Amino acid sequence: MGTALETLNTYVYSAENSFASVLVDRSINFEREAGFAIQTISANDYALGIAVKNRPSVINAVTNIAAIGISLNPAKKQAYLVPRGGAICLDISYMGLMDLAMATGSIRWAQASLVHEHDAFGLNGFDKPPTHNFNPFAKDRGDIVGVYVVVKTADGEYLTHTMTIDAIMAIKGRSESGKKGNGPWASDFGEMAKKTCVKQAYKYWPKTDRLEKAIHYLNTDGGEGIDTKRIEARTDDYIDADPIIDGLRNTTTIEQMKAYWAEKNGLLAGQQQDHQRLKDAYLAHLSRLKAQQTAPTTTEQEQS
Repeated sequence: MGTALETLNTYVYSAENSFASVLVDRSINFEREAGFAIQTISANDYALGIAVKNRPSVINAVTNIAAIGISLNPAKKQAYLVPRGGAICLDISYMGLMDLAMATGSIRWAQASLVHEHDAFGLNGFDKPPTHNFNPFAKDRGDIVGVYVVVKTADGEYLTHTMTIDAIMAIKGRSESGKKGNGPWASDFGEMAKKTCVKQAYKYWPKTDRLEKAIHYLNTDGGEGIDTKRIEARTDDYIDADPIIDGLRNTTTIEQMKAYWAEKNGLLAGQQQDHQRLKDAYLAHLSRLKAQQTAPTTTEQEQS
């Protein structure tokens, strides 16, 4: 064990130069993060064994901490180093993703939560957060029926994104990590459901490169992306996107469109091209509705 721990120390500290070269947040200190990394990996014999056998993965994982600007500090619960596929990988929690968005000024505040069948949940329009009432001490709140994330932007606007449990399960079944039947989807389903919702919702928040980089990493090296080969092999659960897109275009107010989006968006989450079509239609229709709101009325034109 002593030899393995010494080897781990050598691997982690050999990442110092690459860590410094890509550091995006000067508040993140290599010595502290190196200590957290060694503490985390050495606490798990299996992870330690993987780390000793795969030096490049240890260096890559530690370097990604700096490149993304996230911390392994266990008190923050932002990120972890985990063994996956014979390598040590950086895993970012849903709280870590929200913290990245807040740290870069994209949003002021964020909350993600599961909704159970005995909860009372309701959307309250475009400019207000949703209502979610439940008894936190209840022994049985029923099965999980959905998940949502609500944020407050720098402009004071609330944005809410919801996903049904069916949409969550569809993405789980299509993801590289979810289809294996083990890993975080098995051990921490609720956390992965919240992360999935955050990863969809962030597309409609003010953009930030660090959050983009973190989610791209999770979807590629992190193994959380859609398994496109598996999608191509399946046709039994394909959803026709055209009626959904037409329904969005038929909404007449921004509030109505937002509510429609929150309800329907998750249905196409596993069909990348169709989901992009829906997103494009959403943005185009939003521009039209905003233009209609600001356009002068006939009376105003006559008065001018």
